[in-house]
Amino acid sequence: MKDIKALFESFNNIKVGIVGDVMLDTYMWGKVDRISPEAPVPVVAVDKKEYRIGGAGNVALNIAALGAHASIISVTGNDDEGAELKTMFEQNGIHTSFLLQSTKRVTTNKIRVIARNQQMMRLDNEVTADLGYEDENRLILAVQHYIAQEKPQVVILEDYNKGVLTELVVQKIIDLCRRNNIITAIDPKRKNFFNYKHADIFKPNLKEATEALNILYTTIDEKLLRSIHNALHEKLQHRISFITLSEKGVFCQYDNDAFIVPSHVRSIADVSGAGDTVIAVASLVYAATKNVRLMAEIANIAGGLVCEEVGTAAINKSKLLKECDKLLAV
Repeated sequence: MKDIKALFESFNNIKVGIVGDVMLDTYMWGKVDRISPEAPVPVVAVDKKEYRIGGAGNVALNIAALGAHASIISVTGNDDEGAELKTMFEQNGIHTSFLLQSTKRVTTNKIRVIARNQQMMRLDNEVTADLGYEDENRLILAVQHYIAQEKPQVVILEDYNKGVLTELVVQKIIDLCRRNNIITAIDPKRKNFFNYKHADIFKPNLKEATEALNILYTTIDEKLLRSIHNALHEKLQHRISFITLSEKGVFCQYDNDAFIVPSHVRSIADVSGAGDTVIAVASLVYAATKNVRLMAEIANIAGGLVCEEVGTAAINKSKLLKECDKLLAV
């Protein structure tokens, strides 16, 4: 097996563009001592507030945490939340030269109010309509400029159904990448599921894939998963199906080679953000090695590791290296 440490060091030379829906995750912690006199609701006295990078931004955070060159390419609102996100990206070593602002959008902000160790409420401030014609074309032009200037090895399309990845944007980006021999990795959502034709890595979770294909099942086995890959490939003509199976691990199929990588026993604290970590790690390993099995094995380990952390968390590179050394020993 290729030396894992050398593989991880090679990430430092890889450039990755992440295109998709970025969002700000706002957490407000406080105490509840009384009920409001205005309505039968608790009054939360906020004593702590924290901002975190969410959505496609979390994929970029994982790419940067692994030492690769991450560039975020998206459209935010021309607002305080967009400015906060830009600052946080830059603080985490994520390039923002191709991050656009639009007066026709607001930056997605998911505000969670937490008291007594539980979430009392979530407020979502967002626009989920597709980008307008002008912003679509600005975004496509930004990707063209990014590819011309940076010459990346990988472009990840991270869809959260917030309107940035329109059908036109998706098709143009994949075409651009194919013409420039750039790997495309897709983390889809239901709305645009079948628009990602001719991508390299297509990474839905099992629920997304079966719902999109209207497949009912009782047992998860290789036969079922091969049939899902075949149905997906018929519509998408993609190279690799990489399907996450929650606590059962991951499934991969490339041509006729198909396999399941079972998950490792973990103390699961929180599954949020695990998919972001999996697509980030898989993209880098595949770009560095073109080894589909190694890609699946390392991404599977990474997804399990971040589930041990509470809240959305980027992967810890040294911890992942240590786990890979232990679990992938020949």
